[in-house]
Amino acid sequence: MLRGPEGRDFRTFWAGYATSLLGTAMSTPAVAFAVLDGGGDAAGLGWVMAAGIAPQVVFLLLGGVAADRFGRRRVMLGADAVRCAAQAAFAAALLLDHGRPQIWLFVLLAAVRGTGEGFFRPALSALTVEITPVDRLGDANALLGLARSAAAVAGPALAGLLITVAGPAVVIAVDAASYGASVLALGRLDVPISSPASASRSLRRDLADGWAEFRAHSWLVVTTVQFTFVNLVVWGPFLLLGPVLFDRRPGGAGAWGLTMAAYGAGAVAGGLLALGRRPGRPLVGATVATLGYGVPCALLAVHAGVALVASGALVAGVGSALAAAFSGTVLQQQVPAGALARVSSFQTLGSYSAGPLGLAAAGPATALFGAGTVLGFAAVWATLSALAVLAAPAVRRITWPPPPTGTGADAHPSDGSAAVPGAVTRRRRGRG
Repeated sequence: MLRGPEGRDFRTFWAGYATSLLGTAMSTPAVAFAVLDGGGDAAGLGWVMAAGIAPQVVFLLLGGVAADRFGRRRVMLGADAVRCAAQAAFAAALLLDHGRPQIWLFVLLAAVRGTGEGFFRPALSALTVEITPVDRLGDANALLGLARSAAAVAGPALAGLLITVAGPAVVIAVDAASYGASVLALGRLDVPISSPASASRSLRRDLADGWAEFRAHSWLVVTTVQFTFVNLVVWGPFLLLGPVLFDRRPGGAGAWGLTMAAYGAGAVAGGLLALGRRPGRPLVGATVATLGYGVPCALLAVHAGVALVASGALVAGVGSALAAAFSGTVLQQQVPAGALARVSSFQTLGSYSAGPLGLAAAGPATALFGAGTVLGFAAVWATLSALAVLAAPAVRRITWPPPPTGTGADAHPSDGSAAVPGAVTRRRRGRG
């Protein structure tokens, strides 16, 4: 954890953020059981899940504009307050209607919660710059990733116990309280709640400026395209075909659960490994880490045993955490802080929008070519795409900037309007 008075704001935020992540990880299975226990079927659960995801995609770009225009902390406070209210209403509806409210209410509240996520996510990277000393951004990103990974491992396990003892409504109420904890943490930060950016510009102009900034960094375009196709070709088939193939083997769901737990454990380990690391060429390190993405797909394709597939998932988890920590820090170092939320929203939209398509396409592709071929292609694609990114000069040129001088090693901008050290330097050399 970032120690000293200069790290107080980050520690405060991290505590609230980690709490809300744990609550969200607990509520995911609770919502599923609430829908099914309330008389819903697989189709109804699908509508609820889609209602939670679709607004995130729809509102990402608007969330980036809002964060850069009105202030990151203000937008995140509003987003968490909305998500807290949605989950509190969800829990109350379950308790008052004896666990059987109408499916439209599940869909509506899931959509409200997803909308909050769409506004919260683009602001996260930009707020991290505001509350973290510039020479500790790598550690901050590693710690945020560690919180996400730990919540993904611990949340479902805790939810299973609490659902059994008290029911889904209580778990969802806990999630509402966790968002309340995040609101309290955000409220205690010693940073301006609003942004000095002008609110007189049009939404279209703000989006155009953000898109121009995104395109100006060729390394960012290249890595975003890489993750778009990784989600389409690699993770979509793996997440869909993994349970299908394990269902035909001894161990079934338990074996698949072990595999996903191994991935989560690997992500926790990767987050710990990233702490204190300052790779000279961080994008090279991040891309090398993505070479592990194809390992579990390759092992599934050749019908490897559960232990080997779980070990491959562990490798992929380590690589995922390292890649996220290093590439996230490069984004914060190279993009002007005043545009960081908008650029982050374009990156997130590009990287993750293909995920649902990958899940939808994996089934028909398997029917045509077979599971082994689809997973084998995924493994080859993961490897070749990483090698292609490594060959890009713009990726190899990015270096970790030295600690700031003149204002102390722990200096950090007082607001979101200043460029992060490194961004101006790269512009003088030409963007790339």
